[in-house]
Amino acid sequence: MSVNTLESPAAGARQASLQLFHDVQQLLYKDARLLDEQRYDDWFELMTEDFRFWVPVPQSRYRRDSKGIYEHGRMAHFDDSLTELKLRASRWKEATAWSEDPPTRHVHYVTNIEVEPTETAGEWLVRSVVISLRNRNEDEENWLGARREDLVRETSAGLKLAGRKVFVTQSVLMAKNFNTFL
Repeated sequence: MSVNTLESPAAGARQASLQLFHDVQQLLYKDARLLDEQRYDDWFELMTEDFRFWVPVPQSRYRRDSKGIYEHGRMAHFDDSLTELKLRASRWKEATAWSEDPPTRHVHYVTNIEVEPTETAGEWLVRSVVISLRNRNEDEENWLGARREDLVRETSAGLKLAGRKVFVTQSVLMAKNFNTFL
């Protein structure tokens, strides 16, 4: 099963200190809170200029199938640069954004955080599990579950998100729209 994950170096290389793990954990918690509060401009400040957000559409495949569940080159819910994410978020603020009137209420849960070094000094592969609870109107409720891989980079301004891959578990989304970032 190909998942197209970020590669990490062999065992025995750098390890994340407890302080780095704590700092990464706090970054992910802040990331979730800003998304819950729909503070997208502040959320974008957590990212590097070369940030890439990829959420492939999973395909249900038999184990004997050599193609992976998630692969580049196939359809994705999101495959956006930082500029494209900003454009997408700005649309939700418009009066014509019927899918956001009234606004969706979000709660993001982040857990199972792992921090591993990459081959590049100052960059870390951060794996986590995220659940997004979305509520709209009085009776619309949707849950999305996903595994995430973030590329976290040490910068002069502190830790920043340099990339995010989100592997949604649902192959069919039951929501009327997909107006959330995971």
